[in-house]
Amino acid sequence: MKPLSELTRPNIWALKPYSCARDEFKGMKADVFLDANENPHSAPINRYPDPLQEELKAMISPLKGVPTANIFLGNGSDEAIDLPYRIFCRPGVDNVVAISPTYGMYEVCADTNDIEYRKVPLDENYDMDPDRLLAAADENTKIIFICSPNNPTANAFAPEKVERVISEFPGIVIVDEAYSEFSAVRPMRQLIAKYPNLIVLNTFSKAWGAASIRLGMAFASADIIALFNKVKYPYNVNILTQEKAKEILSNVTLLQRRIALILEEREHLMHSVSLLPICEKVYPSDANFFLAKVTDANGIYKYLVQRGIIVRNRNKVELCEGCLRITIGTKEENTKLLSALRQYV
Repeated sequence: MKPLSELTRPNIWALKPYSCARDEFKGMKADVFLDANENPHSAPINRYPDPLQEELKAMISPLKGVPTANIFLGNGSDEAIDLPYRIFCRPGVDNVVAISPTYGMYEVCADTNDIEYRKVPLDENYDMDPDRLLAAADENTKIIFICSPNNPTANAFAPEKVERVISEFPGIVIVDEAYSEFSAVRPMRQLIAKYPNLIVLNTFSKAWGAASIRLGMAFASADIIALFNKVKYPYNVNILTQEKAKEILSNVTLLQRRIALILEEREHLMHSVSLLPICEKVYPSDANFFLAKVTDANGIYKYLVQRGIIVRNRNKVELCEGCLRITIGTKEENTKLLSALRQYV
């Protein structure tokens, strides 16, 4: 890895972050707050939230096996995707490399930040080739994105392939593990102490069943997390989100039970869809969704919409021609989907 100071944009490296009112008395007790121009009424929502979400990170740390100093919390994973562009990539000069197809926000953030986005197609089995990823990079490549399990293909990549990219690329490697709780493949966050250029993303939106609270996680070296905290908006995670996340984290048993139900339904739904006359192939899944190649993706998609069932039409996505992406729902939702598909002619 190149020195972090060389990878970081010079203006960001020299940036003096905004000093939050709550930061200035950190470590001291107080019960009268007249420092932040807050309204003294309507507690507790009248107060600014903890800018670094210390209590919440302390609950996440043992569950993820990551020290609090190596955790960043953001307004959804999208914030943690966008920040590396702003921290490491010089607009109009640098580029990033990513597998294709993959999660669309990586490219949206590249376009927003005026960064060249280089796509490296997966093979016919939706597997990635580390050699091709590394070959696509040049001296101005700052970041490589790998989503595993990948969206929309649903498969996780072999850890040794991902680790090879991390170990050989001199820049930043971001591994998005939004769906890792549904996979048996070991998570890459276990390697952040070994690789200072590694950033691993996770989210409350999928396994935790909390997409609406918009809470994303990034795990990385303390130095990279410090850069995230320097550039992020001061109070990026609101108090309602923090409190709801704490409530969710207090019942890990419920989380594990729901993951088991989803995995059980995944096996049943994938098998049932594979038997339908309209289905040509169901691809393996390590996520809470799967990709199915069907006889008429556009027609079947419109047919399901007319019956109040929404799946994702991936027919126009590279390497996903003729495919629908289907999320695993409840038993009742999955039964309704199958019933509708069995009646399609």
